[in-house]
Amino acid sequence: MIFDKDGTTSIVYQEKISIATFLENLNQAYAKVKHDNLIVNLFSFETLTASDVLEFLELSKNHKENGKSFVIVTNKVSYDEVPDKIMVTPTLQEAKDIIEMEEIERDLGL
Repeated sequence: MIFDKDGTTSIVYQEKISIATFLENLNQAYAKVKHDNLIVNLFSFETLTASDVLEFLELSKNHKENGKSFVIVTNKVSYDEVPDKIMVTPTLQEAKDIIEMEEIERDLGL
């Protein structure tokens, strides 16, 4: 698992592993990134379904309850295929833009 820190945002990458193992590893390493906005980059997965993305729902919910952003990046599942409770974008730049907007909203108390 690779963590790339950019200011208050950590981007998590993983190569050649199952979603279940990736999620398990992320949960184990979560203490390192729990105070950061989090982008989970799933581009390395050749096949990905909406149910795979939903595996991250609980972690996303908990992370957002702590006042931080959680965004999944994949072009294999669209945001229309998952509930509004989990944020999915097709590009890393869009994920960064969403985090920036959410930080502004939090600063304004919205």
